[in-house]
Amino acid sequence: MKVLTNTKGKRFFWKSGDLHTEDGIIKESDIRNRSNKIKSNIEKELIKFDAKFQDQLDDLTPGPATVNAKDAGTIIAQTGINSKSKIVDAGSGSGFLAAYLANITNNVTTYEKNTGHFKLAKGNLKKLAPKVKIKNKDVSEGIDETNLDLITLDLPDPENILKHAESSLNSGAYLVCYLPSITQVQSIIKASKKYNFILEKAIETIEREWVVQDRICRPKHQILGHTAFLVFFRKY
Repeated sequence: MKVLTNTKGKRFFWKSGDLHTEDGIIKESDIRNRSNKIKSNIEKELIKFDAKFQDQLDDLTPGPATVNAKDAGTIIAQTGINSKSKIVDAGSGSGFLAAYLANITNNVTTYEKNTGHFKLAKGNLKKLAPKVKIKNKDVSEGIDETNLDLITLDLPDPENILKHAESSLNSGAYLVCYLPSITQVQSIIKASKKYNFILEKAIETIEREWVVQDRICRPKHQILGHTAFLVFFRKY
């Protein structure tokens, strides 16, 4: 897959055939040549480059529970997962978090009980992270995998999974809950005290992009603010 971007920074994804854009039509033969700068039929110039992971992720079908890069990156950095890590993700949604995790390790299993969400996530993961195992199963009924290094829960009632998480995680491993509201954070922290978990931290990540154009240098007016709280536990 290729990415073409115009002078305004808008991106277009190309796989095959002629590409129709607001800047005109770009012929397939022109995209396939070696030039990184291509002109459309109305002489508008676009820049071409190879698509990487984030570009391919942006091209997936969005849906419920779409975890974005700032939260996925925080989970990856805070838990220190690597290529040998064994992970279970529950509440697949659109499959985005599972895809981010699978970009680090090939040993990812994700659970989704909703049939519609399961089909969407399965289709997305087939395109980007085909090695992810996806199960159409309610994780509250149990976690099949053991000796896990990380469990991520994007569920409304993660406290119902604590006993299963306790059994499946290695000592020192992480349980991370993705929760939109602070009352959910309070509930999971209270419930965790009955199990072999210690609270590491409860955080949110705020992203503020800047506009840098010639002499203009200022924050963008819109901030990517609260999406969810991330609650990190360690199994002991």
